[in-house]
Amino acid sequence: MQDLPFQTPTQWAALAIALIAGMLLGLAFAPRHRKWRERYHDEELAHSSFRTRAETELKERNTRVRALEDENLRLRETLDKGGVALPAGAAAVAATGSSGWFGRGGDDLSRIRGIDEVRAKQLHKLGFKSFADIENMRIDQALTAEQKLGMAPGAIAAERWREQASLLRAGRHEEHARHYG
Repeated sequence: MQDLPFQTPTQWAALAIALIAGMLLGLAFAPRHRKWRERYHDEELAHSSFRTRAETELKERNTRVRALEDENLRLRETLDKGGVALPAGAAAVAATGSSGWFGRGGDDLSRIRGIDEVRAKQLHKLGFKSFADIENMRIDQALTAEQKLGMAPGAIAAERWREQASLLRAGRHEEHARHYG
């Protein structure tokens, strides 16, 4: 051990302290912060591009919904002009959005084929409390309800909930039982 430049424990401790201090100073003055700043900037760009893309898709979908609602309105007007009218009182109920006295209560939606007690409760939570609400359900509302109820898209139209609700709301229970019973 004679050929080593450090021979006492104090000299070895001083060497260790000098090495540690050198590493800390090297880390402090290293340009590593540039890498993290670049990563943050890249992540910020990715987030803003995703947000822009999502906003664009939302605008396109809203435009499509408005177009479908306009088409639905045009078809209803065409039916009215052609002698086929909406069920009595449907326009008044649609305008008021009434679902029972003072907006509470409602009809027994489980009378509609395809709606059991559980679905009726879920529909109440979604705001569909009366036959008039089901009858005047828009396409976008039907899609949302199908998604929340765990149904396949188009199931409400396939099971003819609107037609059934129209019959039940109008008090034509025998006809409903004949067709859907």
